Amino acid sequence: CGLRFAVRGLLEYFNQYRGIVVGIGIVSSLSFVLSLLIIPFAVCRLDTAFFLHIHDPRVAKDEHPLMFILLKTVRYSIGGILVLAGILMLFLPGQGILTMILGASLLEFPGRKRAIDTVLQRKSVQKSLNWIRKKGNKPPFSFSDAGD
Repeated sequence: CGLRFAVRGLLEYFNQYRGIVVGIGIVSSLSFVLSLLIIPFAVCRLDTAFFLHIHDPRVAKDEHPLMFILLKTVRYSIGGILVLAGILMLFLPGQGILTMILGASLLEFPGRKRAIDTVLQRKSVQKSLNWIRKKGNKPPFSFSDAGD
């Protein structure tokens, strides 16, 4: 009797908020499909030493100031979107942690180095990244030791 009442209440809730439920389903499906397409593409395009040099500041000396600001804005926008998408993918289908790592690598914030290094020291994350590279016929990433 209690189970029947709970199921009936749940169905009424879904009928009442049908638009929201459908919207969440669409966002969930899109994030899953996009993460399956974009993350492997991005991971395979990176240099094998990307995570060794991720913290090196790279400033183009000959770059026009307006171009510098434009590129920085685009980089931060993409990074922010990837971090937010990664957070959502922790609750929705998708590759949340990998998406957040890629997004955080594009941003600059206090504690960034420690945060990225902490996540990259997990063997499961390293295995996932290198598995994607192996599927794309790319050599594995080089990771720094925990003491660096």
